[in-house]
Amino acid sequence: MLHYSFMQNAIIISLFISVLCPCIGMFLVLRRYSMIGDTLSHSSLAGVALGLLLNQNPIMSAFVFTSLCGILIEFLRNYFKRYAELILSIVLALGVGIAITIMSSGSIHANVNSFLFGSVLTVTKNDLYTVIALSIVAMAVITLLYNHLVILIFDEEGARASGIKVNLINYIFSVLVAATISISIRIVGVLVMGSMIALPVATALQINKGFKKTLIFSIFISVIDILSGIFISYNIDAAPGGVTALVSVFLLLVVIIIKKCYYSIKRASK
Repeated sequence: MLHYSFMQNAIIISLFISVLCPCIGMFLVLRRYSMIGDTLSHSSLAGVALGLLLNQNPIMSAFVFTSLCGILIEFLRNYFKRYAELILSIVLALGVGIAITIMSSGSIHANVNSFLFGSVLTVTKNDLYTVIALSIVAMAVITLLYNHLVILIFDEEGARASGIKVNLINYIFSVLVAATISISIRIVGVLVMGSMIALPVATALQINKGFKKTLIFSIFISVIDILSGIFISYNIDAAPGGVTALVSVFLLLVVIIIKKCYYSIKRASK
């Protein structure tokens, strides 16, 4: 199957996704913002619908719309300081409302199932180039802001006191989350995108190592999750998004069980 061009494109895109998702997910999970990733992934469907309606690249339109939603979340987070969960409901309603309205109106005739559930069959060279470009820019920005992002995880108020432009970095990070989601939905799909950001990190956190080692482990786990999902889905003729999500949950459970067994044996040997 590797001789098919669409599979080659899908695997290359998956490798970029495998690195970028846990890099973003690490900061989201540790800041307890993992539901933001889920909200933005569902909102990206509106960007896809708008792109198809306007005959534009749906990945780029998803990136633009999801970036705006991410910026809106940050703005509302400063406005509704005591009701953080309300912000996600507002943005989710906006994104899903736009998506359903456009899709149900019959204004677009393209198949959106590939964006909902993920698909390796519909990946094109244009998608590949778009993903590579967005991935390179996103990783470059993460590298430049890495130290500041780490500080924000552990002490946001201390970062403000030390002169770090916290609000600006949060807005930039929201755009990075949008970029990660928009490049991933073609393979993983909108419905499980949030889990692909959080689950590899959740699995890596079970190993109880430092920040950098956990990040490396989460990337390694993400590669296993997404590539396994693609190969299994191809062989059983299923959507890669659902299979990848199942693989991620299965691997997390395996790591938890191994960890429990290890500590039980260790306590018994004392």
